[in-house]
Amino acid sequence: MICIPIIAATNEEALLKMGKSALLADVIELRADYIRDISLGELIGAREGKLLITNRKMDEGGRFEGSERERVALLKEAVRLGVDYVDIELSTKDALIEELLLKIRGNDNLTKLIISHHDFNKTPPESELKKRFDECLGAGADIVKIVTYANSVEDNLRVLNLIPYAKGGNKKIIAFCMGDSGRISRAAAPLLGSYLSFASLERGDESAPGQITASEMKEILRILR
Repeated sequence: MICIPIIAATNEEALLKMGKSALLADVIELRADYIRDISLGELIGAREGKLLITNRKMDEGGRFEGSERERVALLKEAVRLGVDYVDIELSTKDALIEELLLKIRGNDNLTKLIISHHDFNKTPPESELKKRFDECLGAGADIVKIVTYANSVEDNLRVLNLIPYAKGGNKKIIAFCMGDSGRISRAAAPLLGSYLSFASLERGDESAPGQITASEMKEILRILR
């Protein structure tokens, strides 16, 4: 499935981009950390299809400037409002992840929890990547997200190898590489069984380095399939 991240400064801009993205995306990711004075109820209520709420912390490439408790409180509110997915980083304190899990369970598990790990500098050895995957599962993830930075084309192979590793245990994973050398993994990942692959609405709307547009992604997948 293709997920389009919404990078917007205001609720109005987010609504406009959500409407455009609905024509191309299987899932829309709303990057709450970019939006000033966010109105979650309005944005979640306007969704057309599945919606993921991410409130990314600054040390993992995000822009949220409040406290960790405030950051997770927004995700808990999204769960209360019935959003389809929320994303929280593995590096978040265990107690805050557990609070979010309890909120999800108390809302009949209507929201799926993505626990993510990002490395913006490199791609670690495969053994370390598998360890991070197992840690995400142990923290309660319905879906694990592992994203690293590719400094060489070969780096893609280590991350993509996580997909059959996860599937062998009947677990869901999102795995690919960032950066120019990681572009190939963004197209290969869905073919291997990655739960989502992220693509921007248009050039200039990228949420991470190396992201291609949703139109380009669809065309690549059409050719490869």
